Amino acid sequence: MNNEAVAALTAGERQPVAAPARVAGAAEPAARRSDARPLIAHVIYRLDVGGLENGLVNLINRTPQYRHAIICMTGYTEFHRRIEHDAVTLHALAKREGHDLGVFLRLWRLLRALKPRIVHTRNMSALEAQLPALLAGVRARVHGEHGRDVHDLDGSNRKYRWLRRAFRPLVQHYIPLSRDLENYLRDEIAVPPRKITQIYNGVDATRFHPAQGGREPVPLLDFAPPQTVVIGTVGRLQTVKDQLNLVRAFLLLLQDQPQLAPRLRLVIVGDGPLRREAQTLLETAGAASAAWLTGARDDIPELMRAMDVFVLPSLAEGISNTILEAMATGLPVVATAVGGNGELVREGETGFLVPAAQPQALAAAIARYVNDAELRRRHGHGGRERVEREFSMEAMVARYVAIYEARLRRA
Repeated sequence: MNNEAVAALTAGERQPVAAPARVAGAAEPAARRSDARPLIAHVIYRLDVGGLENGLVNLINRTPQYRHAIICMTGYTEFHRRIEHDAVTLHALAKREGHDLGVFLRLWRLLRALKPRIVHTRNMSALEAQLPALLAGVRARVHGEHGRDVHDLDGSNRKYRWLRRAFRPLVQHYIPLSRDLENYLRDEIAVPPRKITQIYNGVDATRFHPAQGGREPVPLLDFAPPQTVVIGTVGRLQTVKDQLNLVRAFLLLLQDQPQLAPRLRLVIVGDGPLRREAQTLLETAGAASAAWLTGARDDIPELMRAMDVFVLPSLAEGISNTILEAMATGLPVVATAVGGNGELVREGETGFLVPAAQPQALAAAIARYVNDAELRRRHGHGGRERVEREFSMEAMVARYVAIYEARLRRA
């Protein structure tokens, strides 16, 4: 099927799609038709900056033995330019807010046109795509659980539990990213253990590496002289990530220890709905000059090497890419004790864990690092060693490939 036909099936009339069937060096249609590599269709809610999306792109870029289609239930952003694979198609279904039964008809038609060998859905927002995949004749279907939704922080939402149980017979294999999510699928959704393979995210330990000879300069003129301590975080500014908790903890530190004001700086990397509120909190407290809210950035590795301490203040997590990237960068980590964070951060060895939504506890943990450069160095070094030993990108890719190959053989 040519690009125009796939685009018509994909986008309908509601959303123009800039590159519906070709991105980042994809082959021309005739070449794709003769390409014998199995096609994997990845169904996600939206391709934007985020941990799930980062993990997906990392996997695609490292699996040249397959062709890939990324099917977004809503749409996608410039984040797709990170794709480097030679045969990837990108599709937007333009799902409306709320119930949109038509999106499943469009998905069914698209899958019938693409004829993927495997459909891999991710998270609750794409789980229902398992039914159109079955009806389209896709015989190999897997589902990934990457983290909690803001409306289901502890997995107790009755509607979500019911939906997961209802779709359980359609999913042939589950891939949770953390032991916490694995236990949830087994104990609460009653997924048989033989149908579950837990896979940690991998991190590119070459791209994310420690700074040499002290942290690198913050790329903002006169913001953070060498004697300052830079507290940083990276992520989309949305409710579940709770960067406002970090802002409040930072302001508490300045209030409780005013002598730190000349040498304490805050860097929040990312954009999203909370950015304006975070800026307002800082301005109201008279601390705006001590903080830099960078907005969306492409130079994440460099910005991490300009930090002294990394903080993840989330209300819920699966397995955080940014924690792994911070550890690979040699940063000590302060994180909330939610989801899979405790599986990554070793308390008192690579960082500290604190309760969620408690800025006083977060401020106290950060203060331990601000006042102890040797502790920062020791915990940062421990985190880097753990990444090299347990969270390689190669190990992650190998485990996904093993599942794909097993499903292909059985199909």
